[in-house]
Amino acid sequence: MAISAGFLIAAAQTDTIPPFKKSPYIPAFKILQTDSTWFAKENIPKNKPVIIIYFSPDCGHCQITAKEFAEKMNELDDVFMVWVSRYAPQEVKKFGEEYKLNQFANVRLGTDTKYFIPVFYDVRFTPFMAVYDKKGKLLETYPQGTGPDTVAKLLHKKS
Repeated sequence: MAISAGFLIAAAQTDTIPPFKKSPYIPAFKILQTDSTWFAKENIPKNKPVIIIYFSPDCGHCQITAKEFAEKMNELDDVFMVWVSRYAPQEVKKFGEEYKLNQFANVRLGTDTKYFIPVFYDVRFTPFMAVYDKKGKLLETYPQGTGPDTVAKLLHKKS
């Protein structure tokens, strides 16, 4: 009995497939928003494509990405975006204000207090993006981020 239990533990430790590849749907996450309220998967509007963007406020590529998305938001107004960071809510809030992401009804910004998102997606770089269709099924991940035009083309091709 001890041998099989040891084997199972060893097998679990060598599983290198990230959770998002095993379950290709929006995960059950919970983030602390900049207004101190919680936002979870259940709060995402139904029948809308979703982009989960994991970022760091001090990351240059994240700053460029935020600026590009804010400038193209009129092309993505039917897409719901969740910008998630490990940084404190006040830093996330400052980032949202600086790049005007806080001005859009289809954007939520928050802190992943449990460090769930980077583990679920096996995030190695920021920005990281996961794009989901209207039914919450994963379409594509961008381990080093991408621009709004690429996301818009992907979503409009899948509509």
